Amino acid sequence: MLAEIYSLPKFILGERTMDTFVPFTSDEAIVAIGQGLVTRTLPKSEWTHAAHFASTLWVLAYHPDWNAARKMPELIRAYNETTGVANTDTSGYHETITQASIRAGRAFWAERRELPLYQVCNALMESPLGKSDWILTYWSREKLFSVEARRSWVEPDLLGLKF
Repeated sequence: MLAEIYSLPKFILGERTMDTFVPFTSDEAIVAIGQGLVTRTLPKSEWTHAAHFASTLWVLAYHPDWNAARKMPELIRAYNETTGVANTDTSGYHETITQASIRAGRAFWAERRELPLYQVCNALMESPLGKSDWILTYWSREKLFSVEARRSWVEPDLLGLKF
């Protein structure tokens, strides 16, 4: 578990228990998730909705020289392979969800740059983006879960993105 690897209490890691998000308590927790993704040591059980956004915010904040739209897909695909998740037309990496999440995370952070990153992530998780189905406001299930949307960016079919 990430808490054991990085000597952090589990509550610091921004976990959800059922539908209740347990907030992050430090930037170190966000850094641990980002580094765990890059090194492929983040336990699979801790690759949650919150961890997806935490790692995105970490890339944006700690690695501004990286092109997040290109780097995140690379990181996620490699992480999936390491944890035994096949990147196929029906599982694993999803381009449209990843790119929409990067855009959402970037816009959310841009309005809160004065805050510590863990507070930004907590606020994001308490916003509509914190619900794993937030994306269905913009895409129909049929469109979002199509092979085309998994492989490449597909524009929303329900509502245009605000970010």
